[in-house]
Amino acid sequence: MKAKYLFSMLALTLVACGSGEEGIHPAYKELTEAVYASGNVYPQNEYKLFAQADGVLTQQLVNEGDSVGQNQLLFVLESGAMEARSQAATNVYRQSEANLSTNSAALTELEVQVRNARTRLANDSINYLRQKDLYEKNATSRAEFERAELAYQTTRNDVAARQQTLQRTRNQLYVELQNARSQYRVTAEDARNFRMRSFEAGKVYEIYKKPGELVRRTEAMALLGSGKEAYVQMAVDESDFTKVKVGQEILIKVDAFDQKVYKAQVAKLYPSINKLDQTFRVDAHFTDEVPDGYYGLTVEANIVVSHNPRALTIPKSYVVGNDSVWVEQDGEKKKIRFVKGTENLDLVEVKGGLTEQTLLFKP
Repeated sequence: MKAKYLFSMLALTLVACGSGEEGIHPAYKELTEAVYASGNVYPQNEYKLFAQADGVLTQQLVNEGDSVGQNQLLFVLESGAMEARSQAATNVYRQSEANLSTNSAALTELEVQVRNARTRLANDSINYLRQKDLYEKNATSRAEFERAELAYQTTRNDVAARQQTLQRTRNQLYVELQNARSQYRVTAEDARNFRMRSFEAGKVYEIYKKPGELVRRTEAMALLGSGKEAYVQMAVDESDFTKVKVGQEILIKVDAFDQKVYKAQVAKLYPSINKLDQTFRVDAHFTDEVPDGYYGLTVEANIVVSHNPRALTIPKSYVVGNDSVWVEQDGEKKKIRFVKGTENLDLVEVKGGLTEQTLLFKP
C-alpha cells in the first residue's frame, strides 16, 4: 500500500524550491502530511434480519431500497405445524378459562352437591338434637338416638368431604389454566417469529429470500441499516497506523463520484492487525455531506496527520537514500546528511543540517 498519498488538490504550492536549473535552495512552504487509506462506505447500525422459525415465505412486504420504520412488518412465513399447535393451544386455553369461570359445569355440579349435603346436615342436626333431648328425658330408645347421631356425623363428614373435593377441583383447574395460559403465550411467541419485523427505522439494502422459498431457522432474510447516517471503514498500512489518531481530518474520494471530495473525521481505531494484508482497521464518520446510495462504495482516503503552514522544505527528488543530499561546499559537490521531518509525495521537511542558503544539486 502506498504509505503517503495526496490528492492533486492537496498539493499545496508544490512547485520547485529555490532558483536555477543546476541547483536550488531549501525554501519555506506550507506542508501537509497525509496517510493514505482505502476502504468502503457502510450505513450506521447495519444488521442482518435472521429467521427465527422454519416456514415458507408467503409475503414479502418490502423491496431493496425501501425505507422502513421501527417494528415494521417485513416478511410473513407460514407453517402448517405451527398453525396446528397454535390452534390447539388456543382451544386448551379457552377451555381452561371456561372450566374455572362462574359458569363452569364441573364446579357448578360440585357446588350443588355441597349445598345438598349442607341441607341434609341441617336436617340431620335438628333430628339429632331432638332425639338427644328425648333420650335424656327417657322418651325414646337408645337405638333411635344412636341412629340419629350416626346420621348426623355421616352427613357432617360428607359435607366436609364434598367441600374438600370442590376446593381441590378449583385448585386443579387453576393450575391447568396457568399451564394452558403459559403454553398459549409460548405458542403465540413462536407464532410471532413467523412475522418478521425491523428492529429500528432505516433502509433495506438487500433481500435474500423470495416468496415461495423455504426458509430455515437462522437463515438471513435481509440486510438493513440507517438510511441517512454512514461511516467509512478503512484499511491503513501498519507502517502508518501509529500516526493516526482519533479526531484527525480525512479527505475522501469516492470512486463512484470522480471529482467529489467528502470530509470525514477519524472515529475509532482497531488495535488488531489483519494478517492477510498487514493493515489495521480505522473507522471514520462523515462531518459534512454523505454520499448517496452508499452501501459498500469504494473510497480512497487521505488522513491528515500533520500540517505545518511554514516548514523548511526541499523537493523529494533531491534526497539521496533516506536522509542525504548533494550540496556545494567550498566550491565542491559533497554528499551530506540532514535531519528529515515530515514528508508528502513531493516535499520533505528539513529539521536540521540545511539552511535557506544551502545550494542543493540533484543526484
